Amino acid sequence: MSETTRLILPEGKTPPRHIAIIMDGNNRWAKERRKAALSGHKAGVNSVRQVIEGCIESGVEVLTLFAFSSENWRRPALEVRGLMELFRIALDRETTKLLKNNIRLRIVGDRSRFSEDLQKRIAKAEELTAACTGLQLNVAANYGGQWDIAQAARRIAEACVRGDLAPEQIDADLFDRYTCLADLPKPDLCIRTAGEQRISNFLIWQFAYTEFYFSPLYWPDFGKVQVQEAILSFCTRERRFGKTSEQLEAEKG
Repeated sequence: MSETTRLILPEGKTPPRHIAIIMDGNNRWAKERRKAALSGHKAGVNSVRQVIEGCIESGVEVLTLFAFSSENWRRPALEVRGLMELFRIALDRETTKLLKNNIRLRIVGDRSRFSEDLQKRIAKAEELTAACTGLQLNVAANYGGQWDIAQAARRIAEACVRGDLAPEQIDADLFDRYTCLADLPKPDLCIRTAGEQRISNFLIWQFAYTEFYFSPLYWPDFGKVQVQEAILSFCTRERRFGKTSEQLEAEKG
């Protein structure tokens, strides 16, 4: 990474603590260039590097990237095999860079469908970066928001069967503790590229009060400048969390 220079924000504004990104448009980027679909995903890796750098320079604490959804297994088998190989290569090549830049990596999702070799590489990458104290980088792989909610409900049900929980103890706060990323701040900002305006089964539970930013650019064309533009846009939003503007102003005073 290049030498870090912090983004200058408007007076009185703070960056989003947690940004989530739906990295869309790799296939369309490749198709427009008459290239194989996998070339778009490879080009997208460079965008990941740039966006990480932009987040660090802007003071973002957590970055969560939607890399492979639980529905993506439906894609052509050749593309899926290529994505798994790209995932393996990225883990091998990028982990050392993450460690050098004090970035902690966490892979979020159901790992059971990955090969044993890939699961071992994931565990190794997480272990190597576990002590890093800078940006928390989460990569959602074989992840789905509905899966996240279902696995939380299952774990709560199991706790009730064991007698560790009573049904009347279950509320939103308790449920939240059983979901992925429960130990991290909720996403303040979700960015989706390629002009699509939907969440595609990503962090459904966590997005209750998330701000959204939609970019027309395909993911391989989205980089540091673009993520910082999204952050500046976020800084223009008034986040009320159910309150009125007048209440927020009174709290400031």
